[in-house]
Amino acid sequence: MESAPQGEIITDYDIAHLRTYLRLLDAYADESATWQEAVQIIFGIDPAVECLRARRLYEGHLARALWMSETGYRQLAAFEQLKWKH
Repeated sequence: MESAPQGEIITDYDIAHLRTYLRLLDAYADESATWQEAVQIIFGIDPAVECLRARRLYEGHLARALWMSETGYRQLAAFEQLKWKH
């Protein structure tokens, strides 16, 4: 889980990490939560020990979570509709 996808299409990785994205969005919306707290709780990485890796994970996955919440969810909804039709 070192880097989140960056394309414009939902991937299997995205589907497998929806919970991670939701947790990141929740932490992002909580003004009292720091990125360091979020990355330690969500990814289990100590930012004091692995600051660059922690920051990279947080920023990359948060960017993907934001994309999913703004755009990507449409693809997910369409995929779910197709599943129900078959």
